[in-house]
Amino acid sequence: MDDLKITLENGVEFYGKGICRKNNCMGEVVFCTSMTGYQEIITDPSYYGQFVVMTYPLIGNYGINEEDFESIKPYLNGLIVKELCEYPSHYKSHIKLSDYLSKENIPFIYDVDTRELTKVIRVEGTMRAMITKTTLSKDKILPKILEANISTDFISKVTTNNQYNIAGKREKIVVIDLGMKKGILNELIKRDFDITVVPSFSTFDEIRKLSPDKILLSNGPGDPKNAPNVINLVKELIPHYPIFGICLGHQIIALACGADTEKMKFGHRGPNHPVKNDLTNQVKITSQNHNFTIKKSSILRTNLEIIETASHDGSVEAIMHKKYPVVSVQYHPEGAPGPNDSNELFVQFLENPSGLFKQRRREKLEVL
Repeated sequence: MDDLKITLENGVEFYGKGICRKNNCMGEVVFCTSMTGYQEIITDPSYYGQFVVMTYPLIGNYGINEEDFESIKPYLNGLIVKELCEYPSHYKSHIKLSDYLSKENIPFIYDVDTRELTKVIRVEGTMRAMITKTTLSKDKILPKILEANISTDFISKVTTNNQYNIAGKREKIVVIDLGMKKGILNELIKRDFDITVVPSFSTFDEIRKLSPDKILLSNGPGDPKNAPNVINLVKELIPHYPIFGICLGHQIIALACGADTEKMKFGHRGPNHPVKNDLTNQVKITSQNHNFTIKKSSILRTNLEIIETASHDGSVEAIMHKKYPVVSVQYHPEGAPGPNDSNELFVQFLENPSGLFKQRRREKLEVL
């Protein structure tokens, strides 16, 4: 292992050990509060371009298995941990975390004061950084960070390039892949839907020819405003099909309906985020991973209404269209990793979207 350091764009540096074979190892530093599920996290396409700081101090203790991948490869730019376990113990483990990251050429650094690093992010917000050898001076690193031209076209890097089908005996679901986690696909397969996954650059006519019964917009990385083609596609789809949006798909639906989005100071990442249903006052614990959110005030000028909000900061967690059977959630109902409190949404929407739509209207009328 090499002596490495992380240099933040504000000039603060953190030291540790690890492996970084890339010449330009740059990313946006974010933190995740998950205690387990690191395998799902490092293979979640929503982390594309980011250095993920794990706030839980011990990572790697159950190794890497062959079942819990959320995509075929890791998309994050680097992993930052306090203590890296080099002797995993689990009956499913087939490779230790450090060997897996090395094999995939993903930089990682451990022995870092992740508690202090997380506090810096919470105070100053997410920021760009570089992982380098300790011998490289800050004076040489900072100009590279500040002058870097970081791509914003993340979705094209993680979407499927080709349409594919997973046959089922029930209704046809078209999934628009914006960086889909395998856990979402598993929920659809489990319910025996006939699934067709299409790329993010698909057109309305291409989707119409598939004759879908329902459409699902997946999670994905980056700023939703950097996906104007997807936003325009959803505008066309809304009057014609029941639609369910998850995470980035939730934000895309909001933009397609005339609402606005904005970047959060440090985002929501982890499986322990409480969400309150504003109609019933019920609270559930959710798994989340996002850096952008819907501006609450912008909902007022649209045909959308807010169903759920985050208990700790009031941000928009679920919306519903007032006219069409279109609903979306900011969190991950498949909970991989995370709780299963919201897993019933797959049943409620995918099996009976009109019923969910009418139920929400009834609940609101009863509350009023």
